Amino acid sequence: MRQPHRHLILLALAFGSTVTQSSAADKVAPDWVRVTEKAGWQPRDSQGEVVFQDKLWIFGGWFNSFEAPPRDVWNSADGKTWKLVEKSAAWKHSDLSMSVVFKDRMWFMGGWYNGRLKGHSASNMVWSSIDGVKWEQVTAQADWSPRVAAALVVFQDKMWMIGGTESYYFGDEKSPKNDVWSSVDGREWKLATSNAPWAPRAYHQAAVLNGRMYVFGGGNYVPKYAAFNDVWSSADGVTWTQETKAAPWHARLWFPAVVYRDRMWVTGGWSNNPSVNWGDVWYSKNGRDWKEFKSKVVWKERHEHSAFVFQDRIFVAGGHARPLSSEVWSLHIPQDWFGDE
Repeated sequence: MRQPHRHLILLALAFGSTVTQSSAADKVAPDWVRVTEKAGWQPRDSQGEVVFQDKLWIFGGWFNSFEAPPRDVWNSADGKTWKLVEKSAAWKHSDLSMSVVFKDRMWFMGGWYNGRLKGHSASNMVWSSIDGVKWEQVTAQADWSPRVAAALVVFQDKMWMIGGTESYYFGDEKSPKNDVWSSVDGREWKLATSNAPWAPRAYHQAAVLNGRMYVFGGGNYVPKYAAFNDVWSSADGVTWTQETKAAPWHARLWFPAVVYRDRMWVTGGWSNNPSVNWGDVWYSKNGRDWKEFKSKVVWKERHEHSAFVFQDRIFVAGGHARPLSSEVWSLHIPQDWFGDE
């Protein structure tokens, strides 16, 4: 803990009071802890991830651009020991897919198949499962167009599909989307808006906090790179408010986000020109004001890793850390660490 200056202590004693430190900025940050160097599954990025039935789960992902993506399903009760639940799931578009837990089921939708190879495609299939082994195809063709790297959240007892891109390696300026859809069953989807005020984007994130949905970051990969660090929020998916044009974290793609300790957290990611992996961690209670969480021990810079909130901790798993990783890290922050922030 940083020590107050001596003259402040003397002054406090002279007036019969004590010097207090209430700001997180004045406290030593807890360190990240490496739970395991090798989780058991093949190192990867762009996998799906959820917390379900008191376990961490990952689905498929990406090994390289010249083979079909993996279709394996793994879970773990502690982040260290992982179990192969299913070697070849029914879905196949598992690169940059979207996943969430809703109505006591795991949901898997969208995604990319076959990298840069012939026969590549995006999906608008929706699947669900209660065990990770048997997957029910809820619909072969959702009302939203086939897409990858959208944001997917649960809000107001509905699943919300937000933005994304209709093509990964072979898109154009029309591929990124800024539409917003919702569904109560995964089969029927209702269009909230076809043209939200935020720029069309993929590889972004969304979070639910304060009775609102927040959308932040992302952009486009090819053919024209674009990256954002703006933040928007909405109470209904139709009307959106810009919380900030530029958060203090660098504009980026390919990052996960979670809500932990009543704050939204941005962890890592990637930006181009020059190509940079990020290893920074930021948090915000309102989308407008962001603070960087700086600890002495943290994972190596990476993108398209998984982030979970589990057992009162943030977990980070896998991702492209140059090379691909199968590490798992965790971070526990005491409830009172933030003080009166």
